[in-house]
Amino acid sequence: MADSDDEYIQALSDDDVDAHQVTRGAGLGTRSSAHGPRRGQQGWEVTRTWENVVEGADGTINSTVEDLLEAGKRKRLLKDTTPLQRGIIRHLVLIIDLSSAMIEKDLRPTRYLLTLRYTQEFVIEFFEQNPISQLGVIGMRDGLAVRVSDMSGNPNDHIGNIQALLTQEPKGNPSLQNALDMARAALFHAPSHGTREILLIFGSLLSSDPGDIHTTITALLSSHITCTVIGLAAQVAICRTLVSRTNPAVNPDEAYGVALNEQHYRELIMRVTTPPVTAKASKEDEEQRGSKSSLLMMGFPSRIVEDGPSLCACHSRPSKGGYLCSRCSSKVCSLPSSCPACGLTLILSTHLARSYHHLFPLRNWREVSWKHATAEHSQADCFGCGAHFPEIPPQESWYSRKSGAGHVREGGVSESGRYECGTCGRFFCIDCDVFAHEVVHNCPGCQSREGMLARIAKEESDRAVPDGNIEAMDII
Repeated sequence: MADSDDEYIQALSDDDVDAHQVTRGAGLGTRSSAHGPRRGQQGWEVTRTWENVVEGADGTINSTVEDLLEAGKRKRLLKDTTPLQRGIIRHLVLIIDLSSAMIEKDLRPTRYLLTLRYTQEFVIEFFEQNPISQLGVIGMRDGLAVRVSDMSGNPNDHIGNIQALLTQEPKGNPSLQNALDMARAALFHAPSHGTREILLIFGSLLSSDPGDIHTTITALLSSHITCTVIGLAAQVAICRTLVSRTNPAVNPDEAYGVALNEQHYRELIMRVTTPPVTAKASKEDEEQRGSKSSLLMMGFPSRIVEDGPSLCACHSRPSKGGYLCSRCSSKVCSLPSSCPACGLTLILSTHLARSYHHLFPLRNWREVSWKHATAEHSQADCFGCGAHFPEIPPQESWYSRKSGAGHVREGGVSESGRYECGTCGRFFCIDCDVFAHEVVHNCPGCQSREGMLARIAKEESDRAVPDGNIEAMDII
């Protein structure tokens, strides 16, 4: 028993020993094999996060911490801003796994509680980004599909029903086929001018289905319903088949993601709030769906306040305030919604304006180098919030990695802490950059009077005569 405390060493072949050697060839922290990756093997790497910490000139790591926080903010903004045709009128069904697999605590506090919290945030953000869309919620437990909330454009109804799930415990096995069939039935009457989408949050590794699920996937494909899956445990083959067949124009790795941690889980679910790109359909599909470009009738009612309460047409509840339908004068409680009497879509002009930024997103602002920051017309304060920019260090420390004030930064982060709009040329801080791209979706510099004059001057200069020829102009 003298050797009982020694570590167990498994007998390995020469190939296995070579496959587990730690090398520093291609990059730090990578493990490679002399024979290359063999079939059936998956590469993995060790991230040495402590090597990213660089001590500043003052002997502290405050500058490095600030850079990491700024890189996290900037990472969310570095996305494609190409104007594309998107479906801003969306019909989405959210399917939540309520099975016993959600009891696991690999996501704190549990998968179940974290999912309910993130779904409430998702509902709020979804209607903030898509105010003229519809949403429904379905749950999976005990091999059945449970309707949590019907298709509606009111986020308060969905949030109240999701909060009611906190009093219940997850149990049983999920059933993908039953949930997909119920979601397909809910999206069956969705108009052809809107999208039909399903977002599935799946925490289990199995599905208890009553029949052939491939038949259900074929039915979803014929109904032009696209599916997005977020896994909480591992990738499941049937889920990958689901997204690859219903989303042929999207990379399966983008339509099916597995949450690595709590933050990554939130990023995956919030990514669905952006409307999907509209794929170009063939003539046969357009004739089948009747989705040719046509005018859509909508009503823009005004709010009224009555002397006495009266019943609304949507909930049959007495209230003094509401909105009168522009066609039949029926009263509804809130907007956006569809008139229960005549079916007219009722929205406000602000709802339509909030959906407009998806079609023409605000372009990413470029990073400002120290050399550009020292220009003659450089700005010392942020144009948005008025915060003072960092002082410009000596020129010899601009490219020094050990200098806390001017070391080289990566990941789209400006070394000077300044970000410039390519249209108006104004400088902004990172917080204003995030606020402008994620909240207001407009540039404060371009919307100001000086920015509009600069934009007009730039357009006039672009229309100037080429090849440097100057024409005489009469000055009035």
